[in-house]
Parts: sequence; C-alpha cells; structure tokens
Amino acid sequence: MGSESEINEFMPLREVVFLTLRKKILKGELQPGERLMEISLANSLGVSRTPIREAIRMLEHEGLVVMRARRGAQVAKITIQELNDVLEVRKSLEVLAIRKACERMTEEDLETLKNAETRFEELAGTDKADLTELTEADVSFHDVIYEGTKNRRLIQILGNLREQMYRFRIEYLKEAALRADLVREHRAILKAVEERDAEKAVQLIAEHIDNQHRVINESILEKEE
Repeated sequence: MGSESEINEFMPLREVVFLTLRKKILKGELQPGERLMEISLANSLGVSRTPIREAIRMLEHEGLVVMRARRGAQVAKITIQELNDVLEVRKSLEVLAIRKACERMTEEDLETLKNAETRFEELAGTDKADLTELTEADVSFHDVIYEGTKNRRLIQILGNLREQMYRFRIEYLKEAALRADLVREHRAILKAVEERDAEKAVQLIAEHIDNQHRVINESILEKEE
C-alpha cells in the first residue's frame, strides 16, 4: 500500500484500508455526498478491490458511508442529529475535563497550553491559513486541557470523540470571519485555567461549544435548502 495508508503490519489489510478511508472522511478529504469508487480507491491505495469493499461495509456500519440505489457507496452527509449527538457528549465531557484541569494542571502544563493557544492564534490570523493545520492546532489546544486532567480514562474517551469531531471542526473553521471569535474564546479559557477559576472555565467552555454548535447547525441547514 502507498504512504497514504496507516500501515501496521499486525493489522488485517481491510482494517488498514478502513482506518485510512475513515481518516479521509473525518478530515474532509472525502466530502459528504462523494461517491466511493472501488477501482479508483484500490488504485490510489495500491490494494485490490476486496479490502476496499470490506472497508466500505465497515464504514457503512459506523454511519460514515451510505449505500444508494444505482449510485453505490457515498460519504454520508453531516446531519443535525449526528451533530447534536456528538456535541451533547462533547460538552458534558469537556466541562468535566476543564474542571479537573483547573485543579490538576502543573505550571509546565499551563505553559504548554499557552503555547498551543499562541500557535492557534498565529494560524488563525493568517489570510491563507491551511485548514487542516488550523484544525490540528485547535485539536492540540483542547488536547492539552485533556492531558491536564491526569485522568487516563477521560483522556482516552475524549480521544475517541476527537475523531468524530473532525468533520464538525473543519466545517466551523471554514468560516474565516469566525476565527477571531474562536481566538478570543481560547484566550479567555486559557486565562480562566491559569487563574484556577473552575466555574468561569466551565462557563466559557460550554459557551465555546454552544457557539460552534449553533454555527455548524446553521451551515447544515443552509446546505439542505
């Protein structure tokens, strides 16, 4: 297989192909509504059509792919229900995470969080910011908070949710006009955590997620019209 795949010699080939295609969908490299052509995908990944077909079935089971009559497999469109389900869980977990982070982050952790905020701010202020790079910087900011909880189980669960959030993050960050708002929110969250003000931090992280929820919800509705 080519370098695009997540190669792991101990994994079955269908699993490697599945993870590769899953990542492309979650990161927006394969767009909602896009057809998944077995021959084309097999050629680009350097595999036969069999693991592609098996991977597509696994993606369908996850709800990331739908089968259409006479059109075959397509990347599933982002729905309001999916958005609501994911962000409802994310909000509850992030509230818990930031409360614990305020209690447990070390000075070194706080410095790492400050650097992550600065990195995101620098990228967001660039007119031609790379969307994937900007999304990774947003992920990194939140990841530092998760790590600061020192709760391995919570970190693991949030890490799993991170994958499902990718499509929504990219959808939100496409709106260049909103990036300044996101920078202000990150700054305020950083300040609250530095001051160990858990109640303020909880309020800010909840508002931060609610704002994203509203914007992405509006974007989905516009596309459905």
